[in-house]
Amino acid sequence: MRSAAVERKTLETGVSVEWNLDGSGSCEINTGIGFLDHMLTLLAKHSFSDLTVQAKGDLDVDSHHTVEDCGIVLGQALKEAIGDKAGIHRYGNCFLPMDEALVQVCLDFSGRAYLVFDADIPKVQLGIYDAEMTEEFFRAVAMQAGLTLHIRVLSGKNTHHIIEAMFKGFARALAEAWSIDSRVHGVMSSKGAL
Repeated sequence: MRSAAVERKTLETGVSVEWNLDGSGSCEINTGIGFLDHMLTLLAKHSFSDLTVQAKGDLDVDSHHTVEDCGIVLGQALKEAIGDKAGIHRYGNCFLPMDEALVQVCLDFSGRAYLVFDADIPKVQLGIYDAEMTEEFFRAVAMQAGLTLHIRVLSGKNTHHIIEAMFKGFARALAEAWSIDSRVHGVMSSKGAL
């Protein structure tokens, strides 16, 4: 089973993640940030993975530390769970429509951490979630997982729809990329290593 459990504690947050990549979409999410809980629930559901996230953070300050640290720990868990990448498809791509919003997510389990975030998200709050933290969340995941990740907003006006399309698209791209492909012997690289 491709799974990992990671815990991280700082003076600002405490985050624990359990992630089973070969699950069914079940989850138990409690970050103290309703909108982030909703997005992580979508991540589990649409990637067909089982995900538990428990976080306590300094929400009296704002959502910044909790959102970013959840991204850090999720990235660490993803890297551990994916392991040596033997047999995986490696690449994932998804165009995800959400009403008026359309987002493209492309990713590569390359081992080379990189984020291209081509989106102008209004600086608004969704509950206590700061919308501008979306880029920081995905950057944290990509850096910790060693993931090359491109997210492009092709259309959209409603901030909730845009961000939801990002998380669903990310989930679908992950499911494609980490799927086992019987044609892949070792890793999907002419170098023989990822």
